[in-house]
Amino acid sequence: MEYTVNKLAGLAGVSTRTLRYYDEIGILKPARINSSGYRIYGENEVDKLQQILFYKELGVELQQIKDILEDPTYDVSSALAEHRNQLLSKRKQLDLLIANVDKTIAVKEGRTKMSDKEKFEGFKKEMIDENERKYGKEIRKKYGEESVDQSNAKLQNMSQVEYEQADRLAKEIHETLAEAIKSGNPSSDAAQKAADLHKQWISLYWPQYSKEAHAGLADMYVADERFKAFYDKDQDGVAAFLRDAIYIYTGMKL
Repeated sequence: MEYTVNKLAGLAGVSTRTLRYYDEIGILKPARINSSGYRIYGENEVDKLQQILFYKELGVELQQIKDILEDPTYDVSSALAEHRNQLLSKRKQLDLLIANVDKTIAVKEGRTKMSDKEKFEGFKKEMIDENERKYGKEIRKKYGEESVDQSNAKLQNMSQVEYEQADRLAKEIHETLAEAIKSGNPSSDAAQKAADLHKQWISLYWPQYSKEAHAGLADMYVADERFKAFYDKDQDGVAAFLRDAIYIYTGMKL
């Protein structure tokens, strides 16, 4: 069956503007343009749009979706199986948050008690799932399945004090880096303080710390555009500066 932009938009629950934008950026081209100048979509395009919407639901950015779908090794059946697993994980996460809300209501009504750890279980699981969606493939390839699983377990079992400490350290790293980069010297006291704070921060998540792994993570901050964009969002060159500071701090250069 074939669809015009209007009919496909209605079928998929998206706007016609969205479909036209997908055409413009090359992620979803129509099968053909008819004699009246209308975009016409066929079965292949319908299936591709379904895949795009699956990935969007999982929080994947459009450019990354485009790269995935254009990969010559892309396999629809494997992708659907992976979608299903991630959706089940997302449903589990929502169930956990709903249970957390229900129990919090019961606590407020005096019907039960809730430990500080229980109050944040759902949010920590959400953080783990988000990290897996964004970086899981690369991190597991670099550090191995066991190390990543241990790290996730450590986060899930993190106490509220540790959770707050991690948040405080993340902010302090950002502030210290902003000051240190003004000197342009990754060996400066401020830069080395940032590297030390970074060590303290990752040590809250990692099962064990090593200089090699620390330097390897710093290297990934520059090599992977997603990490780089995170650190360079306020100023270009921050990711590379932090990497160089960590190289000096650990005595490692990859």
